[in-house]
Amino acid sequence: MTDGPRVVSLAPSATATLGAMDAAALVVGVTTHCDLDRPVVGGWLNPDVDRLADLDPDVVCTCDDLQQEIRDDLRDEGFDVVHTEPTTLDETLDSFETLGAAVGRPDAGERLVADARRRLDRVASHVEDRDRPVVYCEEWSDPPMAAGNWVPDAVEAAGGSYPFVDAGERSREVAASTVAAADPDHVVLHICGHGQRVDPERVESRGWDLDADVHVLDDSLLNQPSPRLVDGIETLAERLHGAIPTAR
Repeated sequence: MTDGPRVVSLAPSATATLGAMDAAALVVGVTTHCDLDRPVVGGWLNPDVDRLADLDPDVVCTCDDLQQEIRDDLRDEGFDVVHTEPTTLDETLDSFETLGAAVGRPDAGERLVADARRRLDRVASHVEDRDRPVVYCEEWSDPPMAAGNWVPDAVEAAGGSYPFVDAGERSREVAASTVAAADPDHVVLHICGHGQRVDPERVESRGWDLDADVHVLDDSLLNQPSPRLVDGIETLAERLHGAIPTAR
């Protein structure tokens, strides 16, 4: 480990963001859902506080309104908790700076945001003046739920149109008739917790009569408010509009 605060990350998005700013060496503990080889302190919504305390963290990272109670309980126990709760693409980028500052790496957080914005500008140039296909993004299938939060922003950034949920609003259950009425050109399945292990035939098998290309994306590319979301926007832009030219 390098010099700096001892960090326990209870959110996969925080773990991924710290890794992207070359601060993974500071992380001494994670949840079972985090993609980092560190001691595990439990699940996203049920961390083991005693195990967490044994790691003697200087900073604990939480994310999302579903972890608000965990944040409050840990603060009551005396832990220094940095909590981010982005609901849009811009708020997601802002959270990179918040995390960087919280672990003593403000410059790294700022660089990460600047890099993300450069990449998003390149996507914007690629999709500028193109027709915007209608995209339906599904983050859960039982029942079918149209993705919200930052996903509408992501679709817009990737050159698509998303008439199902407004940016910043929570994901919501959606009826087959609502999706059919929107007549999507593309269906994107990014089912929470499933990675890429999703059968694209699930849309047709439920009897939805759609004339749309179906894409399966690793759920972290759209569900996680981390730099992975920028990867997801680039991936989605290429699915909608072809390969993005390499920056010169």
